[in-house]
Amino acid sequence: MKMYVASSWRNNRQQSVVQYLESSGHEVYDFRHPSEDDNRFHWSEIDKAWKLWTPQNFIDGLKHPLAEAGFETDWDAMQWADACVLVMPCGRSAHLEAGYFVGAGKKLVILVDDGEPELMYKMADKVCTNMAEIQGFFRK
Repeated sequence: MKMYVASSWRNNRQQSVVQYLESSGHEVYDFRHPSEDDNRFHWSEIDKAWKLWTPQNFIDGLKHPLAEAGFETDWDAMQWADACVLVMPCGRSAHLEAGYFVGAGKKLVILVDDGEPELMYKMADKVCTNMAEIQGFFRK
């Protein structure tokens, strides 16, 4: 199966999820390493002071060629994938990505971590606490 792993740059579990899914025979999109030439995107490539941006700076930043290219890479991978694994904890982008999968009628599995419960996670096909549960779901 073709998998999209959505998470946060700060989530240390993301890489182990990618490796586990790949070792289980899935094709996996890894946003940290989207291609062999490793053209991943980060806001600091546009402006080292991006954390100080105003809302207008943010809107303008979305139009930057590097932001456009980074979006296209992830968007293409989302359309390519059959399913998404949302690895908690994560932020807004990963949740928007997960919402795309639900809306597109594709499979969504959430790997939860400590934190607040979220009612809308009921939209997911499966909410799991470990990788074995995820693998079991995709074996069906």
